[in-house]
Amino acid sequence: MIAVQNIGTRSPARIRRQWVKRVLWGVLFGLMVLIYGSHAPLITLTKVDGQVPFNPSSCVFMIELSKLLVSLASLVLTEGTSALQAPPPLLRVAPYAVPALLYALNNNLVVLMQAYMDPSSYQVLSNLKIASTALLYSFCLGKKLRPSQWLALGLLMCAGVCHSYSSLDLGDLRRVEAEEGPMIHITAWGLFLVLVYCCVSGLAAVYTERVLKSQKLPLSLQNIYLYVFGVAINGLSSFFFITGEKSFLEGYSGVVWVIIAGQAANGLLMSVVLKHGSGITRLFVISCSMLVNALLSWAMLGLQLTPFFLLPVSMIGLAAYLYYR
Repeated sequence: MIAVQNIGTRSPARIRRQWVKRVLWGVLFGLMVLIYGSHAPLITLTKVDGQVPFNPSSCVFMIELSKLLVSLASLVLTEGTSALQAPPPLLRVAPYAVPALLYALNNNLVVLMQAYMDPSSYQVLSNLKIASTALLYSFCLGKKLRPSQWLALGLLMCAGVCHSYSSLDLGDLRRVEAEEGPMIHITAWGLFLVLVYCCVSGLAAVYTERVLKSQKLPLSLQNIYLYVFGVAINGLSSFFFITGEKSFLEGYSGVVWVIIAGQAANGLLMSVVLKHGSGITRLFVISCSMLVNALLSWAMLGLQLTPFFLLPVSMIGLAAYLYYR
């Protein structure tokens, strides 16, 4: 007797669930793009005489603390507090220290880089993390890439080189800004920091996804493990880097608190993507957020974009199409 599978149409309830899932993922994706793209312009708005007035380490600490508190609240609301009644095994918790260290370094690099480049340069060059993350996915997790995807990575690398060449400025930036207004620029030190940032970002994303998916635990509990280390590491960083001239919250304004809230939300949303989706979604967010960044930089900062800027933007758009089609 041959069993024939039911090949009839899908039930309306199943179709409805699929559409609801797609809408929810779309909303999550849109929020992440908006938050990610607005980060650099918001940091620029906080600058006083070209300098960030607040301590970057204290800001990152507040972001990590916010994520920890939200994760604790989520665990309580979902009645998962029984998992905290006994100390967890060391082998279960220890792996979360590695991404906490990597993310702590990366979060501080994001703030530090703003002093050496404009927001659009940061957003374009940070797309190089797509290449570093994909390479780590391929070599560390055994993810196979199609030829078109490798071509996309090559386009991204070329886009970064083109943008760096067109915007590299080792001269007197103040004179240019006084005569022509804010222009796209990046220093040699800024280019080096971007490369370090992209490598650390790719490693952190690959390792975090592996840890989150390898342990069958509630996401809120895994976030608590991750952010406990984040709070501890960034707390020590804040203690050592805060000088006697600045207090912990000195220089904080309404915009700084918006940055803290946005980055905390973005980190929590990213953990959902890495747990239930794929790191590829994260890379797509990075690419699409460039448009948001450019629009906000134009509207809020009056940044002037040179015609050559359209070349790397177009190359990144084509690369994203080839990678995700």
